[in-house]
Amino acid sequence: MTSKEIRQSFFDFFESKQHTIVKSGSLLPDAPNLLFTNAGMNQFVPIFLGQANCPYTPGRAADTQKCIRAGGKHNDLEDVGADTYHHTFFEMLGNWSFGDYFKKEAIDWAWELITDVWGFPKERLYATYFGGDEKSEADLEAKEFWLRYLPAEQVVPGNRKDNFWQMGDTGPCGPCSELHVDLTPEGNCGPGMVNADSADCIEIWNLVFIQFNANADGTFAPLPAKHVDTGMGFERACSIIQCTKNFTDFSGVISNYETDVFSPIFRTLEEMSGKTYGSAMTDPVDIAFRVIADHIRCLAFSIADGIIPSNEGRGYVLRRILRRAVRTGRILGFKDPFFYKLTDIIAETYGDVFPELRNNQDRVKKILKAEEDSFNRTLDRGIVLFDQVASGLTGKTFPAEDAFKLYDTFGFPLDLTEVMARERGIAVDAEGFEKLMNEQRKQARADHANKKSVVLVEDENLDVDASEFVGYEFTKCETEIVEVLESGAIMLKETPFYPESGGQQGDHGEIKGNDFGFKVTDTQKTPDGIILHIGEMTFGAAKKGEPVLASVDRYRRGQIRRNHTSTHLLNAALREVVDGSIKQAGSMVASDYLRFDFNYFEAIKPEQLRKIEQVVNHQILRNTPLETLEMSLADVQKSGDIQAVFDDKYGETVRVVNVGNFSKELCGGTHVEATGDIGQFRIVSESSVAAGVRRIEAVTGMEALAWTAEEHELLSNISQSLSVKPADLPERIKAMAEQAKAAEKQLKELQMKAAVSNVDGLADQVEQVAGFQILAADLGEMPMDALRQVLDRLRQKIESAVIVLGSASEGKACLAASVSDDLVAKGVHAGKLIGAVAKIAGGGGGGKPDKAQAGGKDGTKVAEAIAAVTGILNEMHG
Repeated sequence: MTSKEIRQSFFDFFESKQHTIVKSGSLLPDAPNLLFTNAGMNQFVPIFLGQANCPYTPGRAADTQKCIRAGGKHNDLEDVGADTYHHTFFEMLGNWSFGDYFKKEAIDWAWELITDVWGFPKERLYATYFGGDEKSEADLEAKEFWLRYLPAEQVVPGNRKDNFWQMGDTGPCGPCSELHVDLTPEGNCGPGMVNADSADCIEIWNLVFIQFNANADGTFAPLPAKHVDTGMGFERACSIIQCTKNFTDFSGVISNYETDVFSPIFRTLEEMSGKTYGSAMTDPVDIAFRVIADHIRCLAFSIADGIIPSNEGRGYVLRRILRRAVRTGRILGFKDPFFYKLTDIIAETYGDVFPELRNNQDRVKKILKAEEDSFNRTLDRGIVLFDQVASGLTGKTFPAEDAFKLYDTFGFPLDLTEVMARERGIAVDAEGFEKLMNEQRKQARADHANKKSVVLVEDENLDVDASEFVGYEFTKCETEIVEVLESGAIMLKETPFYPESGGQQGDHGEIKGNDFGFKVTDTQKTPDGIILHIGEMTFGAAKKGEPVLASVDRYRRGQIRRNHTSTHLLNAALREVVDGSIKQAGSMVASDYLRFDFNYFEAIKPEQLRKIEQVVNHQILRNTPLETLEMSLADVQKSGDIQAVFDDKYGETVRVVNVGNFSKELCGGTHVEATGDIGQFRIVSESSVAAGVRRIEAVTGMEALAWTAEEHELLSNISQSLSVKPADLPERIKAMAEQAKAAEKQLKELQMKAAVSNVDGLADQVEQVAGFQILAADLGEMPMDALRQVLDRLRQKIESAVIVLGSASEGKACLAASVSDDLVAKGVHAGKLIGAVAKIAGGGGGGKPDKAQAGGKDGTKVAEAIAAVTGILNEMHG
């Protein structure tokens, strides 16, 4: 049976048992505590918890669920490629009963499918059941059901770890039964190998019987409705059926990777790399095939579901996996981007069952290529650093400082460095690495605190209640001082001042008493909810318990409100115009501008930016009233249309800001009453801030009007200077650019001709050094392509020599070297030589033994670098 036939036969079987075949849930889970969907039951949790009605009649369903286990509690990443069955991405086949059938039917149908439909040999099957412990009785009911099909020695009791399922410390739970398969060549593993973590006897199907509710005191109460939740690894089922040739031969390797689930990917990789997959467990090439094949499935399915590689949360897990695959590609000889090209075979292989792969094929490919391009720029340099450190080790531990440098400078996640270290038989100082990471985080927090003048109150032994914020309704209120800190910051019983939070800057204003005045220049909030009014005393002295009038700077607050509401409109417009999967990656709402960071793989096109502006301004013109309401976090998650960064931590009750049907977001900030209050919205820049993260900056209100006026004035000045109408400027500038380009080309041609014409003169400057001929020359101002052409002419003219040429171009150094074949045979290496020479000009480079080039930051150092060539050669070969 092919994998497609196996999957379809599963669907057909349960459809014949009145199950609704349900589409796989997204890999992006609704639950905020999950990085990825990691089990088949994730999409059905609301039904199990009674938060949603079962939509299936009868209450039966079956599916294949996309799952990822990489990061967080469930993490199989490090085992991928090293064995036959671990994956970051896999499919989980499952059948479900929501208060309908229970143990007997679940066991009967499992047996029927496994033995009658798929033909598993009955003598090789073992069933397990919960054997009981001090908390719960044994599941003798399940045991008896299995004994109808199997002899007693093949029905094995299991402990709580293996045969009792719980969603958490409290909530739905129950015993489970598993089917295990004896994979030994002779079929004689025996019951002792069941649940013994042996590859010779593996679990194929787990049947969970959800019949209790776990209470906080550790007791279990019967549920009013009983459910069935089963899970079978699709890849594992395929491996047993296909690798044993439909159960006729158990003597070979039984591996998920030896099935037609992976063989199309392997064939594509073989065509791309020219290497052959050989199935060995320890061969680096075979491991690389398995790692890449696994990782492309994980990345393609994730991105198709809207999860984009980034620097945080689940996005960072994907970035780690991608970078691991790209680096592994070096083992197969890939120097240029290759990983994204595998997108097509994934869409072709899985597109019938998961159409989202075909629907998003081009988008997945673009995102992967952008990520790969970004990492490729530093990958080789990182590998060189790793090799240098690893080769020079006297012990078996890779230093934490170098692992941290690989992470901080070259983007190597720690686990990637650990993989490279394991290949050399060494370990990485992970504890030291984590210490350095913590120091960096601590420094970053300190820097942020210094910039924002955050008042640290931990050592002041404060015993005050959290401040009551009344700033949504009022910008001025009468209140009293509850504390004056030694630093001068003031705490109030009630306050209209909004503290910096969620990217929105804190309010400014003033606090006045009978005998003092205090200018508020920043508002912050401690983790305990105490709002700190930071600033300076303008006269008098504030005292605890004194009644005061607290007044927010209303003009500045108005600017911030316009920018904050505009941030919400921008977020919605981005998803409408560019990509519905865009997620917020950060924001800043200031009084004079707004900044919005988001996960995306390429620059937003100018025409898209214009469209975004139009969409936002259209919403402004509609003058839509804003609505704020409080909701439970559970209701927000079920709504499906409220935007939130669910990696953040929220309380049980959250505040939602609605702008008609256009934008719905979780937000605690201050906003305009209606969109018309914003006035105007203008985008002033779009840029990259990190790999996979873009940034848009914009202005609103009077700042937007000022920006438009400045643009108009600039345009008018340029059109007057060039004596053309503003509408004709693009054509005029294009013509000027073409003229400049032609002049530059002509200049380069003249430089090249002049340089080439001087080849004979240069050849006469050959000297004898260290027993061989050397020519080292500074050619003045010349681009790299001209320098290489001169080098090629000299190589033809001088049969045996080391040639090093240098020039300056646009302030930078250009260097190139050549070594004739006879001198290469004597150990002279052009790449090593040019690397040492380039350091003098503030650069680096390398290349092959016979030919290499390099660049340097300082073009004024070319003469010094060329003068040092003789000495460097003497050191290397004297």
